[in-house]
Amino acid sequence: MESPTKTDAAAQIVANVGGAGNILSLTHCATRLRFELADASKVDQSGLEAVPAVLGAVPQSGDRYQVVIGGAVQTMFTKIMGLPEMASVGKGTSDADVKAAERAKARGKVAWLDAFFEYLSDSFRPLLGVLLGASLIIAFAAILDAFGVIDFRSADKPAGWIFWDTMWRSVFYFLPIMVAYNAAKKLEIDPWVGATVMGAVMTPEFAKLTTAATTVCTKNPLLGTESCVANIFGIPMQLNDYGGQVFVPLIMVALLAVVYKGLKKIFPENIQMVFVPFFSMLIMIPITAFLIGPLGIWMGNGLGGGLAWLNTNAPFVFAILIPLLYPFLVPLGLHWPLNALMLVNIQTLGYDFIQGPMGSWNFACFGATAGVLFLSWRDRDIQMRQTATGALAAGLLGGISEPSLYGIHLRFKRIYPRMLVGCLVGGVTTGVLGGVQTSAFAFTSLFTIPVFRPMWVYGLSITFAFFTAMVLVIISDYRTPEQRAEALAARDQAEADLAQEKAGGKPAATTATTAAAAVGGGTATATLVATEVVVAPVAGKVVPLIEVNDKVFASKALGEGVGIVPVNGRIIAPVSGLVVTAAETGHAFGIKTDDGVETLVHVGIDTVRMAGKGFKVAVVKDQRVQAGDLLVEVDLAEVEKAGFDSTTIVVITNTFALAKVTPRDVREVASGDPVIDVTP
Repeated sequence: MESPTKTDAAAQIVANVGGAGNILSLTHCATRLRFELADASKVDQSGLEAVPAVLGAVPQSGDRYQVVIGGAVQTMFTKIMGLPEMASVGKGTSDADVKAAERAKARGKVAWLDAFFEYLSDSFRPLLGVLLGASLIIAFAAILDAFGVIDFRSADKPAGWIFWDTMWRSVFYFLPIMVAYNAAKKLEIDPWVGATVMGAVMTPEFAKLTTAATTVCTKNPLLGTESCVANIFGIPMQLNDYGGQVFVPLIMVALLAVVYKGLKKIFPENIQMVFVPFFSMLIMIPITAFLIGPLGIWMGNGLGGGLAWLNTNAPFVFAILIPLLYPFLVPLGLHWPLNALMLVNIQTLGYDFIQGPMGSWNFACFGATAGVLFLSWRDRDIQMRQTATGALAAGLLGGISEPSLYGIHLRFKRIYPRMLVGCLVGGVTTGVLGGVQTSAFAFTSLFTIPVFRPMWVYGLSITFAFFTAMVLVIISDYRTPEQRAEALAARDQAEADLAQEKAGGKPAATTATTAAAAVGGGTATATLVATEVVVAPVAGKVVPLIEVNDKVFASKALGEGVGIVPVNGRIIAPVSGLVVTAAETGHAFGIKTDDGVETLVHVGIDTVRMAGKGFKVAVVKDQRVQAGDLLVEVDLAEVEKAGFDSTTIVVITNTFALAKVTPRDVREVASGDPVIDVTP
């Protein structure tokens, strides 16, 4: 039986991306749902992020959107595609119409570059599972090697361990065929043709050409390498071992797509199934063997050689550069060429020098997530706790950074500077201690630490990177004061709902707010009034909450309340109590009454971006105030000059813990006039 929770979550995701009618196509990678939408402006991002199964929602260029699910992405994808409303997705519109619509939409400022990196990413993404599996098989052998049980790198190890090697080498040796399959699928041609063309130059028969009578082999004593040239019908062909090579299939499939689609235009549909694959193979296998293969090998060796030169001549710079670049490369998908170079290095040099420094980035990323997890436990933020727990587990156990990046780090921009410090510390440690190498491609997780040499250098580097990022996030928080206030308000609301449920539907025993009001000559004088009343923090025109120009407040997700278009900049406390939040920028204040009612005063829309300019804060956190006390003085002319809406919002953030919260039906108020009634 299907899980109702997952089915509900699937329906919520579809609804929040604009409904099934707004979805042109849906695919997924290792952790994310990837939507092609008709109109990305219809997406409700806050609604998406509120779905418990969603770790994060990330807009892409054009009308593409990614929803981060984590390891359960395949299950969620299946649930979504099984929804009745999704039955027509991709069927109501012809392929030609969809492609035309996609071409008509701007993918970004440099469309061809977007397409290029998407091609790279989609050629590798489906392989993450087997690559991760292979890296764990390597890690197991490396752990035994570290404890002296078996010499992992010995050429004359027992047959059982040789067989063990085949379990992971199969993935890397046949990687070109897998990449060719995915690349062909991405370019919408027969993927088996792409795989077959690549497979032709990896057969035992192709390898035997090195021993043919007409083949000439020369040795390079300086490099210790041998190159062979075969005579094929009088034409010289450079022979290479294509196992583990990834540039060759990427170049080959790009040309194959042109040939394949051209042949489809030539042959009638009733004979395409036979002659299009036939002529594609007849054309592309020789071109790959004679031209593309050697070219791809040369490109890979050239790029790898360039990085090897930098690593040899400026190892300290290299050790710092790699971990500082990766946090910016991964979100854009630009890390795939470097990942490909790692495989080329292992194939040509027998070792790789990129993965070691890269480990500092990964563990700084995971450390920042650990800091977020610590704060979510401290603040009893259940939703973030779930997100951070899953992301940290995926990172430390699997070496996968996407759940951390997309689920947390890209949503909270304060994390990146702190994470970069961790990357820097890890990189400096690697550089000072002489660098790190590995002879295998391995995801940088806890399990793969023994794969790296020297292991103690790698272990120190990632430890320093991890704890530096974690401590910095814990000390300075990953949220702005406003974001933290909103998270705490959401927590209190959830806890109140749970308390109500346990009490059999009765509201939590919370009394109403203390209010005060009496204003004369523009100066508020606090006077205690009924505890069921919240007063206006400023004089002006009252606006219903659903009409304010802020989707979060208008949705009442933060509680019931009102907006006031102010006529002056003197903002007072609407209740008496303890100031639990006082933003340094002066745009937001949270006050908790002695009865436990929580009130948020938010001065203006997006005024946090003014960074405090024009705001003169009169209170500090943990200060007691009386209703009518001055909170902040705002220069409304400065707000208007900066182009922001000055509407001041007051909401009861634990609305759902109370029996009733009712805004008064008033149009104009003086500072201190009653605006909200609260029923305990």
